[in-house]
Amino acid sequence: MALNIGYAIFGAILTMVCMLIGYKIFDRITPFDTSQALAEKNIAVGIVVGSVFIGLGIAVGLVIGMGLN
Repeated sequence: MALNIGYAIFGAILTMVCMLIGYKIFDRITPFDTSQALAEKNIAVGIVVGSVFIGLGIAVGLVIGMGLN
């Protein structure tokens, strides 16, 4: 049971790192400053960034989950 908890914590940390890298890549490929647009409360950018996080989280989570079984 402790090993499964360790795998879950490792998977969560790895997923967060991949999401951070994905956000940085997304910020570089967009022609505007994503952080500034979010600070200005741009709802459209917030929806897109949230969608990127959800997509990356699902994809990386599934890969990690399949790798642990």
